[in-house]
Amino acid sequence: MRHHNLLTGLLTTVLFALAASTNASEIKLVSVKKIWDAAGHNAFTDLTRFNNQWFCTFREAQGHIIGNGKIRVLTSTDGDMWKSVALLEEDGIDLRDPKLSVTPDNRLMLTFGGSVYKDKKLIERQPRVAFSKDGTKWTTPCRVLSKGDWLWRVAWHKGIAYGTCYHPGKTKPESELRLLKSSDGINYETLQDFQISSNPNEATARFLANDDCLILTRREGTGPKRTDNNAWIGIAHPPYHNWNWNDAGLFVGGPNFIVLPDGNVIASGRVMKDKKAQTFVGKMMRTQITPDLILPSGGDCSYPGMVWHDNILWVSYYSSHEGKTSIYLAKIKVD
Repeated sequence: MRHHNLLTGLLTTVLFALAASTNASEIKLVSVKKIWDAAGHNAFTDLTRFNNQWFCTFREAQGHIIGNGKIRVLTSTDGDMWKSVALLEEDGIDLRDPKLSVTPDNRLMLTFGGSVYKDKKLIERQPRVAFSKDGTKWTTPCRVLSKGDWLWRVAWHKGIAYGTCYHPGKTKPESELRLLKSSDGINYETLQDFQISSNPNEATARFLANDDCLILTRREGTGPKRTDNNAWIGIAHPPYHNWNWNDAGLFVGGPNFIVLPDGNVIASGRVMKDKKAQTFVGKMMRTQITPDLILPSGGDCSYPGMVWHDNILWVSYYSSHEGKTSIYLAKIKVD
């Protein structure tokens, strides 16, 4: 039995290695272009298509956690030439982590957080939402949920917005993650509290063709060395109360993923490669993520937006590998 288990383990390792090698040849970088660098620090992107136009959003500030951030919205008809159409700001508040979605009544929805710092220490935070019929004129940001919450992203599915929210846990500095739902994007109810160890926080939820919900969550780890910090992948059938979680095999910062028309799932985010932070794109299975393609990136980077359009995967992300933290757009071929 021992030899059988060893053989099975070796075979599994070989198959995973072959799968990673195959995926690497299937995911190819077509082009990458810097599309914005006007502020001192340009970061935390998202990307969508709305009314046959591209929209990209991100935070502008002086640094990663320096200054009161503003939310910039860019638009483009072709993905090459971009122009700014909106800038959301709030006095005394650091606006961060903007995410785009399209509501059932065909409006753009922005979710983002607002933080308050004192002596470089976070003393308050609360999510905001705003809506637009054209991507140019936005409603006044509305606070949602409670102070201390962070609504990471929402995904609309069959007329309902599902969002992941993390908040301080009962035992600090641990955080806790929960799944929310809303019919209007403003009023939320808790659908499921997750029992996830090692400080879960940023998490993206998407839906498969059979209505199963898939979640990829970052885990910050515990202790001074941040051990046990691999991302987790969760899946559940409707009504999304019973979840099966698996270790993704690697740390993922700013996690995002997309379900392609053929059912394949492609993930992106920040990964540590040779002890250096880089932004990856790779195949995501229910028990593993393979960082098949490393985008031109480094240092302060990641937080991708992902859109499948004209058989090309479009990925917005930010990076400081060229010195200044800037916004980039990559086009990727997935065979």
